[in-house]
Amino acid sequence: MDRTVRVLGVPMDLGADRRGVDMGPSAIRYGGLAEQLDGLGVDCTDGGDLAVPRPEARDPDADHPRGGRAKFHRETREVCEDVRTAVSGTIDDGEFPLVLGGDHSIAIGTVAGAAEPDESLGVVWFDAHGDFNTPQTTPSGNIHGMSLAAILGKESFADESWAHTPAVSEENVVLVGLRNLDEGERRLIRESDVTAYSMSDVDARSVPEVVEEALGIAADGTDAIHVSLDMDWLDPTEAPGVGTPVRGGVSYREAHVAMEYVAERHDKLRSMELVEVNPILDDHNQTAELACELAASAFGKRIL
Repeated sequence: MDRTVRVLGVPMDLGADRRGVDMGPSAIRYGGLAEQLDGLGVDCTDGGDLAVPRPEARDPDADHPRGGRAKFHRETREVCEDVRTAVSGTIDDGEFPLVLGGDHSIAIGTVAGAAEPDESLGVVWFDAHGDFNTPQTTPSGNIHGMSLAAILGKESFADESWAHTPAVSEENVVLVGLRNLDEGERRLIRESDVTAYSMSDVDARSVPEVVEEALGIAADGTDAIHVSLDMDWLDPTEAPGVGTPVRGGVSYREAHVAMEYVAERHDKLRSMELVEVNPILDDHNQTAELACELAASAFGKRIL
């Protein structure tokens, strides 16, 4: 990494059902993120945390898209607009935005901020879930399960300029490690032009092969890549401190190998986020510390 990394915390838990991910940015910092990056010789500054309203003071169903359900829609929009401004400003300053969540709804703002005018942006989405629900398909109303659909302007998100990012084309979006999909989002993924690798694909072909191919698809014809790493991508035995764990995820070493492949694309890597760390559910901050280690691998740390 030849740019200064600016850490941006977004203590957001409005997009999820379980409380605790709002403490994720603090847990990751406490887990040694700055020390990991300093050890690589990467300049790192901390931009602090963005303001997020408390859910107790808001009505989750006060505002949502017509014809659908999206809890804390207005508040999520406001936070994501702030994230967009912070990420865009970081890039304008010549620095690399590393965004710490918080739940995965913050990716709507991160991607919007990383998408420079008149450019195209590829996205690699490491996640157990598709995050491809819409207000029309969601069984829960939780926006962290809609973030990728929002970015791509699916269904009612097509008319929401705060969410839909036209710089991101479906052909350059890749989901890696899927193993838990709702029926509505499964249909939308199949009907889309995104590339989706389930854990069955990963098992059959190996993490290095799948991740290298995924990065190639995201980079094909685009100006830059955004990487979104949801910590529930890993198996719960490795990352217990997440809000929606799903058995059968990648191992510790597989996750590091994936991030090492990300580092090899440093010339195209524009932004990255680490999301869904929930210290309330964690074991001695294990998941947050692992998030720090994986960030280091994404920025060039190697065994030799």
